[in-house]
Amino acid sequence: MKSRIVIPNVAPEAYQALMNLEKYISTTSLTPVHKELIKIRASQINGCAFCINMHTADARKHGISEQRIYLTSAWREADVYTEEEKAILALTEQVTLIGNHVSDEVYENAAQLFDEKYLAEILLAIITINSWNRLAITTGMRAS
Repeated sequence: MKSRIVIPNVAPEAYQALMNLEKYISTTSLTPVHKELIKIRASQINGCAFCINMHTADARKHGISEQRIYLTSAWREADVYTEEEKAILALTEQVTLIGNHVSDEVYENAAQLFDEKYLAEILLAIITINSWNRLAITTGMRAS
């Protein structure tokens, strides 16, 4: 692939703003497992090899089993996720595929399982990883 723009070099202030959002996510009450499931699933949907590679490695560091990592793309058919994790994965899919909108059913299910602050943190984590995916894909970042 032809060399593409390096955003941190060309627009460092904008890149830093995205980094600050990522730093905020790291300070939230979201569990490491919830954060990594969000990052893996959104990255799978977006086809971001760079982020899938990074976040599956991070998931292993947080003790997420290989089985749970491998089954993330087929979570509906797997019995290895909690009710809360399934709600997070469903919300991640619908926010990532926002053109189809977020259904009342998926949103209400998550809202019943999590308090407002935790739900807000989930949504911000989903939005953040989608931003990173789009940046990595568009600028040609590659998994190695």
